[in-house]
Amino acid sequence: MDDARTKITPYRNGPYLIRGPFTMVDQEGNEIEVKRRVVALCRCGRSQSRPFCDGTHKAIRFRAESGPAAGASASPRE
Repeated sequence: MDDARTKITPYRNGPYLIRGPFTMVDQEGNEIEVKRRVVALCRCGRSQSRPFCDGTHKAIRFRAESGPAAGASASPRE
């Protein structure tokens, strides 16, 4: 396995975990400082530290599968 590749894992009922080298920027292209090797990004939209996860998904009982929804395509949109 190539450890230099970035891996994004959507956790069931939880955040997206990002492992590996990556750069995060805001919509204006400004870099967002990342201080950890593994970063959890909010999926529920309720985190007080967005775009990062703060665990709020547990309190609000957020529900989402770990893979694409039934009938959804994993290919990029054009």
